[in-house]
Amino acid sequence: MPPFWLSIAVLSLVQGALVALPREETIPGLEGLKSRRWALIPPLSVLAFVFGTRAAEHASAQALTYLALGAVPVLAALALGWPSQGRSGRRGARERLLRALLVLPLFALAWTDRGGLAGEAAALLLSALSCVTLGVLLAAVTPPRWLATGIVAMAVADTALVVSDLLQKPNNALNAAHPVAGLPTLQSAVFGSAVMGYGDLFVAAALGSLLALTAGRALQLRAASLTALLALGFDLLFFLVDELPATVPVALTLILLMLRRRYRLAARARRSAAVIPITWGDSPAPAPGLSSSSSPGSSCS
Repeated sequence: MPPFWLSIAVLSLVQGALVALPREETIPGLEGLKSRRWALIPPLSVLAFVFGTRAAEHASAQALTYLALGAVPVLAALALGWPSQGRSGRRGARERLLRALLVLPLFALAWTDRGGLAGEAAALLLSALSCVTLGVLLAAVTPPRWLATGIVAMAVADTALVVSDLLQKPNNALNAAHPVAGLPTLQSAVFGSAVMGYGDLFVAAALGSLLALTAGRALQLRAASLTALLALGFDLLFFLVDELPATVPVALTLILLMLRRRYRLAARARRSAAVIPITWGDSPAPAPGLSSSSSPGSSCS
């Protein structure tokens, strides 16, 4: 078992990678579903998990375990076999199918080596890929400004629940829940001696999907690096506390990007204002070396 600092560092790097993984995708049939209401999903997912699990602790945790067991491999297969990732035609379809089938050996490894590092890494990869699919779908149906608001709201809700100590008990119940027959637990991200919630991976993929649609690949990759650095720095707080809201580094990355964009727009506006000619009354001031006469070709005496 690796030490905690190394385990949590791996999970933080996975968060950064999830910001970089989504690509700009066009999903036919979703245009009519676009609504700002989808932005409620990130914050409500945290609140529903906490209060739902507290209401029926064991039953809710077991239900989420089996939901993840069925949904995560399917969503991961969709991420690997996304239509726009391969070549067109029959050959492209075959390549996409082969990529999607990679979930089978990953699932088998997560099952047979449950509790081992290789099995935990396979389960982590499945969970991360499933979050990419969910992030792309959410970004496709949510207006960008509202999705950004939802990401920040999720971090605020997560922080409030951690500070009020309302999240620890549901998390413990969820982490303790296991499916039958030693099947892998995919409802949370476990590596070594560290655990990260599924929502912490999902919010990173949502940010990556948002940037892929609105900001371009270069800025998305810079945001991925910034997320990883902030998450690693945030991990230092584990020397003081036992639980942290891992959604915060992702939200901070988004806020810093928004502040940077606002600063650049303000700087561009100042530069544009600086080149506006000074006017006297309703007539512009004459440029140096030119007569104020309106006749062309005249020169200063």
